[in-house]
Amino acid sequence: MNKNNLGTGKCPICMHESFSQIFEYTSPPKGEIRFSFSSKTNYNRRVIQCNLCGHYLSIHKMDDSSLYSEDYVNANYNDNHGIQKTYEKIMALPPHKSDNSGRVQNILEFTDKYFMDTVPPSEKRHVLDIGSGLSVFPSKMKTEGWDCTAVDPDPRAIEHALKNVGIKGICGDFFTTDIPGTYDLITFNKVLEHVKDPEKLLAKAKNNVSANGLVYIEVPDGELAAIEGKEREEFFIDHPHIFSFASLSLLVKKSGFFPIKIERLKEPSTKYTLRAFAIPCND
Repeated sequence: MNKNNLGTGKCPICMHESFSQIFEYTSPPKGEIRFSFSSKTNYNRRVIQCNLCGHYLSIHKMDDSSLYSEDYVNANYNDNHGIQKTYEKIMALPPHKSDNSGRVQNILEFTDKYFMDTVPPSEKRHVLDIGSGLSVFPSKMKTEGWDCTAVDPDPRAIEHALKNVGIKGICGDFFTTDIPGTYDLITFNKVLEHVKDPEKLLAKAKNNVSANGLVYIEVPDGELAAIEGKEREEFFIDHPHIFSFASLSLLVKKSGFFPIKIERLKEPSTKYTLRAFAIPCND
């Protein structure tokens, strides 16, 4: 295990300059989606870990700039029909086999207590879901009485949200898209690990979270996944960041929020996950 700066500069979470190389890949791990950018070139990638906060980085030189505007949907669902088919398959899962059912239950239990005095159940609660993809999460939240808005950079995902799920949708990159209004809850469900600058993305949510509102975050738990080895989904190529308990807490604070609950779990899909609720800090 090599322990030095590995030519990567500073950790984007804690600014430490020392890393350990954890895994090296010369071919895709079993089960990894073959994206256009990763299947047309020599596959060389490594996962390194910050020696201070434990944050993981996936390092490679392949050009993944078009991944979420086009390649991600193409590779995972093929087309609009594939989006609808996959959505229906996930929605049909029994609760004990559904990651989303557990997510929704956890959020509802927490928000029912948190909003008891500020947004009672008799009032409409509003959620903004960043990187909605198939809109499985806002679909379930809609059935629980929430007003849901999906944000996704792929127009096919937003077309699906509008036509098939029946929720509001905004097509655009949350980094660069101005979102009107404020929301009681802003959710990042398995999103921050996919972007180059998770701090910037999370910090932007302060513009849209209400004064008494919350953000909810889910990210892959690299610490538990690493115990099982390099084939784990948490370390696939579409995750430039994989989190530790400490690095998630630090990210939340650096982004202008205060974590009020962080926990780890193994989901029905077998994904190792860290999830957190946080509130905006006063400037």
